[in-house]
Amino acid sequence: MPVLCLHGWPGGASDYRLLTPLLADVADVVVPHLPGFGRSFAAEDADRPASDFDRDHMVAALIEVMEGLSLEPAVVVGYDVGVTIAVALARQAPERVRAVVTGNLLGPSAMVPAALDLRRRSEYWYQDFHQLELSSRLMDGNPAAVRTYLEHFWSHWGARPEALVHEQLVEDYSRTGAFTTSLNWYRSGTSTLYGALALAEGGPTPPPVEVPSSVLWGAKDPLFPAEFAPTARELLPNADVRVLDEVGHFTPIEAAAEMAAAIRSYLP
Repeated sequence: MPVLCLHGWPGGASDYRLLTPLLADVADVVVPHLPGFGRSFAAEDADRPASDFDRDHMVAALIEVMEGLSLEPAVVVGYDVGVTIAVALARQAPERVRAVVTGNLLGPSAMVPAALDLRRRSEYWYQDFHQLELSSRLMDGNPAAVRTYLEHFWSHWGARPEALVHEQLVEDYSRTGAFTTSLNWYRSGTSTLYGALALAEGGPTPPPVEVPSSVLWGAKDPLFPAEFAPTARELLPNADVRVLDEVGHFTPIEAAAEMAAAIRSYLP
C-alpha cells in the first residue's frame, strides 16, 4: 500500500527519516523532494517565476509522480507546506487519495487570528522577509548563513530534542540558487500569511474535503496554537484531531510513532 509523505519548509525528504522505518513492513513509502527543494532543485529553477512553485503546480507535479509510480490510492502525509499540498491534492484528485494524515492544519476561521492578530503576527515575520531580495542576498549559497537561519526555525518551532537541523538540509539549501528557489512557495502567494490576507479581504473560503483523515496537532507549535485545533475539521470534516502536548511543529520528527500509528489505521 503506497504512502506519500510531503515535507515542509525549511525541510526535505530527511524530515521523514524516523517515520519511514516504522512503516517498512506494511507500506511502500515514497518521500519526494517537492519541486524546487532538495534534490528536486536544478540550477535552471533559479530563473523560473515564483508562480511555477505555487500550490497548484506542486499538486500537478505530485499527480505526475503518483501516475508514474502507480501510487494510487495512497495515504498522503504532510506537515507545514506539505499539509497545504496534501489537502489540495485530496481536493483536486480524490480518487488518488485513500486518506490524509497531517500535522497542524489551520481551518479558514483560524487563519486571520493566527497570522494577522497583533498578538501573534510576529511569529510570521519570516513570510514577509522572504518577499525581500535581501533574504536571498544574505543566505543564498552561504552554508554558514543557511545553517544559522535553519537552526533558528528548528529550535524555535520544535519542542523535542529530535527537532534538529539535519546535515542534508544544510547541504541542500546551501546550493547556489536553492535557498532562493525554496522561497518561491512564499513568493507565489500560497503561504499561510497570503491565505489569511485573502480571507481578511473577503476572499473565498476553501471548500472542505471529504476524505478519511487524521490531524496530529503539536501543542507547542508557536505558529499554530492548540486553541485552533478544532478548526482543522473545517477543511477535513472527517478528521480525527489529536492534540499532542509535548510536540512542536515538526510532527514527523517529534511524533514519528504517533504519526505512523495514524497512517497504519488507514492501511488494509
